[in-house]
Amino acid sequence: MRPLRYSINVTLDGCYDHRVGIADEDLHRHAMENIAQADALLFGRVTYQMMEEAWRPPASDAMPDWTKPFARTIDAAKKYVVSSTLKRVDWYAELVHGDLEKAVRQLKGEPGKGLFLGGVKLAQALTELGLIDEYEFVVHPRLAGLSKWIDLKLVGRLELGSGAVAMRYEPKR
Repeated sequence: MRPLRYSINVTLDGCYDHRVGIADEDLHRHAMENIAQADALLFGRVTYQMMEEAWRPPASDAMPDWTKPFARTIDAAKKYVVSSTLKRVDWYAELVHGDLEKAVRQLKGEPGKGLFLGGVKLAQALTELGLIDEYEFVVHPRLAGLSKWIDLKLVGRLELGSGAVAMRYEPKR
């Protein structure tokens, strides 16, 4: 059975808009490594269209050189798209139709390394169904829900017995 892994970028104040995270070479390398641990990506319509617009050539050709390995990796990846509104997809993608739980259980039941899930709404639905096997939260040291972003520097970290993590930050100057 293939595990379903989920990763989401989130700022310290809970914003998960992809445009407010700190997009650097390390982040893209990490995302590329996550994709490499899977046989396919699982996206909802919104995430699929956003990723296709940004990373499908020739759009990705205009990106900085350090994004090229990530662009090649996501471009080549097999993709499954959950959508009730799209009639067809391409970019190495296949539409997932019908009962969501049954369809995802079937994908997970196939042999392989795993599936990698991106997005928000689909992840919420799959969490409710108990289908996600691993969660990763990439926490960006930034406050984004203000009139301007505030970047922070980690100055302390403590993992509590419950699994909670207390992190102390100072504004970057």
